[in-house]
Amino acid sequence: MSYEVIVVGAGHAGCEAALATAKKGHKTLLITSNINHIADTPCNPSIGGPAKGVVVREIDALGGIMGKITDQTTIQMRMLNKGKGPAVRALRSQIDKKKYPWVMKKVLESQKNLYLREGMVENLIINNHQIFGVELADGTKINSPLVILTTGTYLKADILVGDQRRREGPSGQKASLNLSDNLKKLGFKIMRLKTGTPARLNRYSIDFSQTQKEEGDKEKHTFSHDQKAIYKIKDQEPCYLLHTTPKTHQIIRDNLTKSSMYGGYVTGTGTRYCPSIEDKVVRFADKERHQIFLEPESKYTDDIYIQGFSTSMPPDVQEQMIRSLPGLEKAIINKYGYAIEYDAIDPTQLYPSLETKLIQNLFTAGQINGTSGYEEAAAQGLIAGINAALKLENTSPLILGRDEAYIGVLIDDLVTKGTKEPYRLLTSRAEFRLLLRHDNADLRLREYGYQVGLISSEKYKCLLRKKQLIEQTIQQFKQQKLKLNSTIKTAFNKIGIDKTKDNTSVYNLLKRPELKMKDLDSIFNLKLSKDILEQIEISVKYEGYITKAKKEVANLKKLEAIIIPSDYNYDKIHNLASEAKQKLKAIKPRTIGQASRISGVNPADIAVLTIALKKDDNIVTK
Repeated sequence: MSYEVIVVGAGHAGCEAALATAKKGHKTLLITSNINHIADTPCNPSIGGPAKGVVVREIDALGGIMGKITDQTTIQMRMLNKGKGPAVRALRSQIDKKKYPWVMKKVLESQKNLYLREGMVENLIINNHQIFGVELADGTKINSPLVILTTGTYLKADILVGDQRRREGPSGQKASLNLSDNLKKLGFKIMRLKTGTPARLNRYSIDFSQTQKEEGDKEKHTFSHDQKAIYKIKDQEPCYLLHTTPKTHQIIRDNLTKSSMYGGYVTGTGTRYCPSIEDKVVRFADKERHQIFLEPESKYTDDIYIQGFSTSMPPDVQEQMIRSLPGLEKAIINKYGYAIEYDAIDPTQLYPSLETKLIQNLFTAGQINGTSGYEEAAAQGLIAGINAALKLENTSPLILGRDEAYIGVLIDDLVTKGTKEPYRLLTSRAEFRLLLRHDNADLRLREYGYQVGLISSEKYKCLLRKKQLIEQTIQQFKQQKLKLNSTIKTAFNKIGIDKTKDNTSVYNLLKRPELKMKDLDSIFNLKLSKDILEQIEISVKYEGYITKAKKEVANLKKLEAIIIPSDYNYDKIHNLASEAKQKLKAIKPRTIGQASRISGVNPADIAVLTIALKKDDNIVTK
């Protein structure tokens, strides 16, 4: 019994990884402990949001599946930050918690070269620091020259509610009992992390009249670049906004010692950017109230998710807390909130390809690498799957730059800086976020998807046509001089443009903030699609900022072009600081650029290292 690739875990990372290798023609086995929990969403049933929504667009541009399934299972879609600049706009979907896994399972089952199997992987078959397969809990051995671990939060997972601890994974699933211990024996540094989830309420026990309704957008959106929206605007499920009360905060303060976290029962490190409600009350004691959103989980159930109210308090305290909120005075709790602790590996033990440094042909992706979030997991799974397939094909790995994708920022942060808490991708982590926008993910990444074999030639030709149309139209605008006839003057007066000279180029005119592409489209009947009009408008209006960002990228690329040999001896550089040597030897950066981002390696160290490479004639550029 052998396969070309084995993927362990069928969460969002595992699904993307297995589909990528199978689509590329490699016989792939996807092993999961419960086939009915494929692509589960044990926490918030939503996809996207700030930075994360752009990641989903990037996944789709590269040939991944998350965006397409999100579009098919959305129950509410919103574009966030519409009133702000394009760098921070992001799509967010409330998905159907029941339908999303059903659709994903169908996709997996219909994929050629992909096989599904239930089982719990508890050990790896290793010989001379190279992977040769996996061993299941029942002793079954399955051979493969390449393995991708996407174990999520299941490694020695513990569910905590108050002072109660039970060894199980999310949604009451079995935990992996031995795999993390066996990874530790192989030399992997293991971290203990914590995350959590709020209670779920019965929809019909809530008085929504005391809340503020949050509707979906009145225009349709999609994460996928290839399909039209299939949902109906009027059928979107609303969410509801409310706030905590002084009574809520008092109940929490009175019962802090009963919380798993503040009672001393938690050993793992929690996520800074998604704290529990008790953590918010303690850390932000000056805040009189905190936002809470009531979000539907599915059209097939009556469960309502309390976004922003994650807790590990005992059930009786959770009831008091929830019923202190407006509209929830008579709320029925369908499921109590809990914290979950689990093992993860230190991600600095990975190459940027997501292959482990300790074991050849062993890749890891998702929450095992210390991240939080479905989107971060899916992105890693896709990259791990692509690079696993490329390794089988004796081809160089796909490594995205920080200037090319949020996925590049995510992976570089993990393998270069590491993390001591569940890592969450934020727009502030990206130096070049004006270049990494929601609207241009296909322009940035679809060619890579085509090169690695996940994007068809037909889709690639569509991309080339789109690029050509954008460039041609911009050049046309630069050359086209405006003739102020009565029709144009009337149109401009309606917009609020009253000081325009004859012979002004359309390009320069479009730089004016009050003029939009839709206005030009109505005047000149351009007959261009909405996404092309958007690209042209952003390219013209933000030209100065984009040009500046590209100059900064060019400087970065000079450093990224200088390759450091993988076996380079840092000890022979006498002027290099001891901490820098220690960090460089541990992380083994690929380039001077990556070395410059390592915590503890300062600019002086980089200068000394660069000079040493030159003296050794080791300067190699990509």
